[in-house]
Amino acid sequence: MSRLSPPSRTTTVVRPDPGDAVSAGPRRLLIRGRLHHPLTLTVADLRTRWRQRRAEVVFDCATNGPQRHTFDGPLLRDVMDEAGPAFDARRRKDRSRYLLSVTGGDGHRTVLSWAELDADFGDAPILLATAMDACPLDTAGSQLVVPSDRCGARYISAITGIWLGTCEPPESP
Repeated sequence: MSRLSPPSRTTTVVRPDPGDAVSAGPRRLLIRGRLHHPLTLTVADLRTRWRQRRAEVVFDCATNGPQRHTFDGPLLRDVMDEAGPAFDARRRKDRSRYLLSVTGGDGHRTVLSWAELDADFGDAPILLATAMDACPLDTAGSQLVVPSDRCGARYISAITGIWLGTCEPPESP
């Protein structure tokens, strides 16, 4: 169950946890693959360059049970559109064969199809979160949010990279 709407305009003060390690700068995520304009972005870039959406989600976590969170961030589709996927956007069959692989800071990875994002197909409001429960993710890194998922396995934390490309079919025996 999820709801997607523009975020309210509230200010939250987040104090750093003294136990957190001091980082050498903001986390970056690299968007690469079959693109005209690969991107390297921070959470601040995601927050300032694209319209922020809000998703109130509930999903099951295998280790911690049901989770309820509110995420803010841009649509993955909008960010990828700026990177310029190298397919013929006029050809639906060309678009439908592309995949995205999203990798997190802990090595966890998931795969999405372009068709899930595409308005002509699934039109899923998948986010690259810049805040979780009103707390900015600048230090932790952006999180992939798939509001339609009942299971939290595709909620990738601390995204380090997104790759776009095609998967070649296996050779015939």
